[in-house]
Amino acid sequence: MEAIIWSLAVLGGLGIVLGLGLGIASKKLAVKTDPRVEQVREYLPGANCGGCGFPGCDGLAAALVEGTAAPGACSACSKENLDKIGEILGVAVQAGEKKVARVLCRGDHGACKDKAAYDGVMDCKAAALVAGGFKMCRVGCLGLGTCARVCPFGAIEIGENGIAEIDEELCTGCGKCAEECPQHGIVIMEQSRPVYAACRNRDFGKAVLNVCTAGCIGCKLCAKTCPEGAIVMENNLPVFDYEKCIGCGACAEKCKPGCITFLGSAAEEAGEA
Repeated sequence: MEAIIWSLAVLGGLGIVLGLGLGIASKKLAVKTDPRVEQVREYLPGANCGGCGFPGCDGLAAALVEGTAAPGACSACSKENLDKIGEILGVAVQAGEKKVARVLCRGDHGACKDKAAYDGVMDCKAAALVAGGFKMCRVGCLGLGTCARVCPFGAIEIGENGIAEIDEELCTGCGKCAEECPQHGIVIMEQSRPVYAACRNRDFGKAVLNVCTAGCIGCKLCAKTCPEGAIVMENNLPVFDYEKCIGCGACAEKCKPGCITFLGSAAEEAGEA
């Protein structure tokens, strides 16, 4: 019996010593967190979209306090919240120009032909694995909603015409939809850009019309019409020089298939906001 008591006493003593050692070590080795990290985190949206390039809002908050991220890195932050973050960090924060996602396709059910009936998983990535998708245009929007499902702000829905539609008021330009689109048919651009080509098919003329009546046929009328020479053709598609573009909309008026999207005053107002 005495041996058992001594064993328990020794074990108990060892437990106390180890417990004290762990307690001391935890205090000595503890990583001190700047209280500003939590304060900054409160003013970030919490969507963890990754658009800032950091692992979620927690990662961005830490980077902002450390000074390794620009104060206006979060595109989803309101001006009011950016100002609050600036106050916490003791710096002036200037919000950058708002960026949004835009779909480079107008090949809806009435314009783009299907090459096969698709009856698989309702996911663009899954559909693209089957012979590149069910549409005859190899880069056309498949409209199965993968982009809408990954959008953390609910800014995307699939319209009745089968094309992804983006609500630019809700969109923050985080880029998750562009990353997930297997057709690479979504781009992130400044919201103030007044015009862009909603087509990525690099074929020419009849080859495009055979698959989609809304596709760019490479006719060059837009480039010839532009009064500022702001459009050049590359790979049978118009490329815009936004430094020269005055937003007149002449290119969109001349575009026969209607693949050039002109936003006009709406884009200007967005840029001024």
